[in-house]
Amino acid sequence: MTTAHDTARAHGRPAPGARLPLLDVLRGVAIMGTLGTNVWLFAAPGGEANMLFTDAVSPMARFLEEPSSAALAQGLFALAANGKFLSLLTLLFGVGLGIQFASAARRGGRWPGPYRWRALFLFTEGLVHFTLVFAADVLMGYAVTSLLVAWLLTRSQRAQNAVMWAALALHLVLLGLLSTASISGGDRVPGEIVDLYAHGGYLEQIAFRLDNALVLRAEPVITFPMMVFMFLLGVRLFRAGAFGADDIGRRLRSRLLVWGLGVGVPLNAATALAGPQLFFVDRYAAAPVVALGLVGLVGRIVDRANPQGRTVTAVSSLGRMAMTGYVMQNTICMLVCYGFGLGLAQRLEGTGPWWVMGLWAAVCALLLTGSALWLRRFRHGPLEALQKAVLARVPQRR
Repeated sequence: MTTAHDTARAHGRPAPGARLPLLDVLRGVAIMGTLGTNVWLFAAPGGEANMLFTDAVSPMARFLEEPSSAALAQGLFALAANGKFLSLLTLLFGVGLGIQFASAARRGGRWPGPYRWRALFLFTEGLVHFTLVFAADVLMGYAVTSLLVAWLLTRSQRAQNAVMWAALALHLVLLGLLSTASISGGDRVPGEIVDLYAHGGYLEQIAFRLDNALVLRAEPVITFPMMVFMFLLGVRLFRAGAFGADDIGRRLRSRLLVWGLGVGVPLNAATALAGPQLFFVDRYAAAPVVALGLVGLVGRIVDRANPQGRTVTAVSSLGRMAMTGYVMQNTICMLVCYGFGLGLAQRLEGTGPWWVMGLWAAVCALLLTGSALWLRRFRHGPLEALQKAVLARVPQRR
């Protein structure tokens, strides 16, 4: 029988049981950042169907063709958000996996053991989220990836390193192939699908997602090697102490800040301005490098901020109930933008990007305030509490 304790002894000491405050802040930042990308899908004519039909041209590239203050604002907003926070969230999921492995090691528990049930719950939750709310769900992909990485944590460090770098190499090869493929989605979503999201019923939109599920689920398939790499990198950073409040953590975060932003930002700016040919490189190669810099940047800010201040407390609260926040923000945007709700996407079409940015800010403010108030009374967020209650029924064997 393999236990986490047996394997952990070969991988260094497990982390202490104390919570790492920086991780909660980073998760909160990642949740708000992913909304910074997704909100444009909700607000566009045709909603999430834009992933199927429109060319992947960055707003910054469009700004070069038709300069205006509105195009510049949207371009800068997209440049700051696109892919970075998805990569950050993926990295942090790997960190969480490393923490759970270390916790099982301290208890002498089996591994992966009960974690399989956690992954199954996550996959089921993602499936419900995909079907009922948003086609660009990330939870299903995380659940599948976590099963592989959880098993890899029981292997030698050499095996983990081999898989990690092989996954990165495969990811870069796939990006090269996708970038050279002459795939064009067109300029706009077909009128009948625009009408579906502007005036159609909720059940009709669910049927559209299910009818096109294979294509709409392409991103997790394409990015599977990247997720494996980012998960394992997150585990390595956690074991190295990159998220601790000590000198080791601060030194590591300083390096991430310098290299991540120093290399990632110029690369990201170049790929964002290049046009559709480098969209995949922009979102899935340059953005993960910037995400590492964001770990250092947010860490630097948190080190100098008041840990009991309102801002840190609010962002940390959102991070503690990240799963609830992720599903809730997409649900709110669906109800605000689509026709069976307020229908703002159709009503405000052609008015420019400002209302979309305002929607992002309003939803973030609502989530920050609601999370802080919720955790004053309850220990866990609603979906986190549901997960805990369900997993508590799983028999624990040593």
